[in-house]
Amino acid sequence: QVQLVESGGDLVQPGGSLRLSCAASGSIFSRSTMGWYRQAPGNQRELVAAITNGDSTNYADSAKGRFTISRDNARNTVSLEMKSLKPEDTGVYYCNAKLTTYQGIYNYWGQGTQVTVSS
Repeated sequence: QVQLVESGGDLVQPGGSLRLSCAASGSIFSRSTMGWYRQAPGNQRELVAAITNGDSTNYADSAKGRFTISRDNARNTVSLEMKSLKPEDTGVYYCNAKLTTYQGIYNYWGQGTQVTVSS
C-alpha cells in the first residue's frame, strides 16, 4: 500500500516563500515519477512540477523560475521549494506518485496541503 503525506502548507504574504514536503511509504517511490499538483477553488487539478526517477524535471509555465522540485530516494521524500509567491498560487497542493509498469499506469495521491498567498 502506498501512502503520501504532504506538509508545509501555510498562509504567506505575496512575495514570500514556502517549502512543501511529501513523505511516501511503500516500495514504489524510487521507481515513480513524483509530482506536485494544485487545485484552486472552482478549478481543475493542474500539474505544478514533476520529477522523474532519473531526476528530469518538468514545470508549469507559471512555476518556472520560481519553484524547484527535488527528491530524496533514500528518504522517500519529494519537496517543492516555492519562492516569489503570488495570490494565484493559492490552492490545495497534492503530492502524486505515478508508477508506469507493463500492466499500466498507477497514480497515487496524498490528502493535500493548503497554500494561501494573501496579504
